[in-house]
Amino acid sequence: MASTTSTEKRDSVAVAEGITMEKFDCVVVGAGWYGLAAAKQFHCTQPECSLAVFDSQPSLGGTWADNRLYPGLKSNNLLGTFEYPDFPMDTPTFGVKPGEHMPGEVINNYLKAYAARFGIASMIRLNTKVMVAEHQDTVEGGWILTVAPPDQDEIKVFARRVIFATGLTSEPFLPHFEGQETFGGRIFHGKDFQKNSDTLKTAKRVTIFGGTKFAWDAVYAYATAGVKVDWVIRSSGHGPCWIAPSYVTPLKKWIEKLANIRFLTWFSPCVWGDVDGYGGIRGFYHRTAVGRTIVNSFWKVLGGDVINLLAYDSHPKTAKLKPWTDAMFTGASFSIMNYDTDFMELVKGDSVNIYVSEIDHLSPGKVHLSDGTEFESDALLAHTGWKHVPPIKFMPEGIEGELGIPHTLRTDAPSTDLANDPELMEQVDKEILERFPRLRNQPVWNKNYVPMTSQKGITSEDEVTPYKALTPYMLHRFIVPPAERFLRSRDTAFIGIVSNFSNMITAHLQGLWISAYFAGSLDRDPSAAIGDDEAMRRLRHETVLHNRFGRWRYPTDWGSKNPNFIFDAVPYLDLLQRDLGLPIWRKKGFLAEMYDPYGPEDYRSVNAEWLAKYGDIKKLDSADVKTEASAD
Repeated sequence: MASTTSTEKRDSVAVAEGITMEKFDCVVVGAGWYGLAAAKQFHCTQPECSLAVFDSQPSLGGTWADNRLYPGLKSNNLLGTFEYPDFPMDTPTFGVKPGEHMPGEVINNYLKAYAARFGIASMIRLNTKVMVAEHQDTVEGGWILTVAPPDQDEIKVFARRVIFATGLTSEPFLPHFEGQETFGGRIFHGKDFQKNSDTLKTAKRVTIFGGTKFAWDAVYAYATAGVKVDWVIRSSGHGPCWIAPSYVTPLKKWIEKLANIRFLTWFSPCVWGDVDGYGGIRGFYHRTAVGRTIVNSFWKVLGGDVINLLAYDSHPKTAKLKPWTDAMFTGASFSIMNYDTDFMELVKGDSVNIYVSEIDHLSPGKVHLSDGTEFESDALLAHTGWKHVPPIKFMPEGIEGELGIPHTLRTDAPSTDLANDPELMEQVDKEILERFPRLRNQPVWNKNYVPMTSQKGITSEDEVTPYKALTPYMLHRFIVPPAERFLRSRDTAFIGIVSNFSNMITAHLQGLWISAYFAGSLDRDPSAAIGDDEAMRRLRHETVLHNRFGRWRYPTDWGSKNPNFIFDAVPYLDLLQRDLGLPIWRKKGFLAEMYDPYGPEDYRSVNAEWLAKYGDIKKLDSADVKTEASAD
C-alpha cells in the first residue's frame, strides 16, 4: 500500500495519451440511500483508499434530496424501521416520535447527518453527472469516467473501482400527450412536483394521472390545499397500487415488521429462501398440496384484511381504488397509508373525481378521456413511471450484456450475455416451477392491458421507457456482473437495484459486501470461480435463477425488470451475511428467531463482526500504485 494520504491521492493525476485525469481508488455514482451506504461502508472499511461520490442533483439524498421534497412527503415506514443499522434515527435529534412517519425534511436531514458522521460529506461532488463509463480491459482494470462538473467542460476521471448507485427512481419517464402543445397548462412528472408546488396555490383544478403511491400523495396534497382534483387511472394499465394501514391482520401487526418475521417469510415462495436453514419447512409449504393450501390461506387473509380495513366497497369512489392484483404477487409497490387525515374520506367528498379511463388527448385548458368525458384542467401531473436503466453510456460498445444491466433483446447474443440465453432461461424456469408449483398459476391482473406508449393519444420517442422490451438485470447477488471480465479485476458493483421494505438494512449489508468483494475477503467469493469451468457454470446458473425468479414471483410489479420483493428480504440479508462469513441467526433463542421481527437493530454489529474477522486483511491496491489507463 502506498503511503500517500487519501487527500493526496485524490489530488494526484494520471496522464493517458495527453489527457490529464484525477485518480480515485473508488468512485460511487449516486448519493441516495444506497450510494451513501456504499460510500460509507467502503470508507469505513478501507479508510486509506481515496473515494469520490458523484451525483447529478444539487443535494445528496436521491429521492429525499432537497429538490425532490414535494409537499407532504413522508416515509411509508414508521420510526425505527427506516434507518441505517449503525445510525439510529433517535427522537431527541430528529424530532420524530415512536409511531410516527418521518417527514421528507427529517429524512433529508438524517441523510446529511449520516454523511457527516461517517466522514463522507466532503467527498461528495454535487451537480456532477457521469456521462460515460468506459471499462479498461487491462491487468489492473478500472474505469475511465467522463464527468460533467457544474459550470465546467467535461473532464475524465480514472476510478480503479466503481459502484453504480444511480437508483431506480432517478430518471423520470414523461410521454407526449396528443394536444399538449395547445394545452396551455403545465405538464410535469411527479419528480418535479416540488418545482411546480406553486400550483397548490395558483391552480383551481388539476389532473393527476397514475395509480402509484406518488399519485396518491399528489391527490392528497392538492385536495387538502383546496384544489379540485380529477384523478385518472388507466383502464388498460396496472390499476391502483396496494396500500395498507400501518397495522394489519386481525392481530394488528406492524406491517413493515410483519414482513421481517422469519416464520412468516416461509409463506413466501423464495428461490434463495433455503439459505436460512429451514429448507424442510419451506419444502412442506411449497411442494405439498397441504402446504400450498396453508400458503394460499395466509395470503388470502393478509390481502382480505387490507381490503376490509380500508373499506374500499363502502363508497363508489373508493371502490375504484381497490387493487387489481393479488397481494401474494405484489412486490415493493405495496405502500402504506401515511396521511395526517383520512384519505378515503377525502376522496369521497366533492374535491376529488376518480376516472378509470384513458387520456385520449388534450386541448386548450381541457383533458379529454377515451369514454368522452372532458374537464377543465390548469395542470397535468403525470406519474408515468421511471427509466430503470442507469443513465450512463457504457463503453466499449455492447458491454451491457456482460455487465448484466438491461439491454436489447437478441437472438444472436454471445454466451457471456446471460439475459439473452434462452436455453439457460428455460432451465431455470423449469427449476422454479418444479420447486414452487403455485407459481404456475400466474395472475391476470388486466386481460385488457395495453402498454401506455401503445395506447391512443400517448407516444414516446425515448430510447428507454418502462414499456420497451429489455432484458432484466442479471447480477450475482443483485450486485456484481457474473462475467470473468469483471470478476477478475474486481472493479465493478451495482447497489440499489433491489427494492423492498428493508432498503436501509439492505443498503448497509450490500455496501459491506461490496467492500469485502473489492478486497477479496468474502467467504463465498464469486471471483473464485475464474478459471474453473464448472464453478463458472454454477455461478452463472445461480445468477440467472435468482434474477429470473422475479418474473414468476412478482409479475404484476417490477419483478421482470429488477429484484423486487417484500417477505423475501430477511433470507436475502441472510445470503449476504453468509457470503461475508457472518452468522445469519441474530436473535436470542429459537422462539425469538422464529417470531421476533428483524429490524435495523439486529444488524448494528455486522461491521464490527466483519472487521474483527478480517481486520488484518491485505488492503486494496491504490490507484496510484500502477495505472495503465487508456483513453480514446
